[in-house]
Amino acid sequence: MSLPRAPLLEGLADPEAMHRLIDQAEEVLRTWQPSWSPFLSGPELEDARRLEALTELRMIRDGGRPGTERCRVQLSRSDQELQPEQAPISGLRLEGNFLFDRAEAEDMRQALIELGVTADQLGDLWLRGDRGAQAVCTPEAALHLNGQTGRVRDVTLSVEAVTIDGLQWPAQRTPKRFTSVEASCRLDAIASAGFGLSRAKVTRQIRDGRLRLNWHPVRQASRDLKVGDCLQLQDRGSVEVLNLELTKRDRWRVEMLRR
Repeated sequence: MSLPRAPLLEGLADPEAMHRLIDQAEEVLRTWQPSWSPFLSGPELEDARRLEALTELRMIRDGGRPGTERCRVQLSRSDQELQPEQAPISGLRLEGNFLFDRAEAEDMRQALIELGVTADQLGDLWLRGDRGAQAVCTPEAALHLNGQTGRVRDVTLSVEAVTIDGLQWPAQRTPKRFTSVEASCRLDAIASAGFGLSRAKVTRQIRDGRLRLNWHPVRQASRDLKVGDCLQLQDRGSVEVLNLELTKRDRWRVEMLRR
């Protein structure tokens, strides 16, 4: 069975992941066999929602627990009765001494890729102080990485596969509504207030492609935001602009929701 590929791909900035999902969906419809995708990023998951409009398909997502940014997607026929099941996901412990050479989550992710796995085999990854990090991944990646040793700059990184139950997940963010007064509605100003980062760090996140606006990469720190815009920062959640109000002193009172 062929799906309407052109409308599903129309307007996508990066259609490669959606091409693969459509291929997967067509295989599911043809064989009646549900299947799980690799891990998808937040923007890819947003694009994948187009498949939910197809009456022939059922789609569920799982990243190891509710609220994860990167998830695997199970596609199945909507006319099949299936028992709920967890995605095939394993855990990783990454250990090293980063007391004097602080690493970012992206450094850890890149070290794993250099050990021979692909980016779409890795789910969410979070730091564990100065001792390393933990992550979720596909069972195939866990098997490949278990017992391997990598490097983050000059620090040796030891990798151990564990079950999902063996992970110490970061505390889930409680949605927080708050207000900040800014000189402008610029993206870097609102991102700085919303994520609690300096303007210099926000600029670096933009340069590195880690900060997204409505799930699309942004390169302009000076871009003005409007009500309804949502900023996503990798490994730090999201900030939604709820209201903008000009004060008597020509400053902007920005109401935000941090998730």
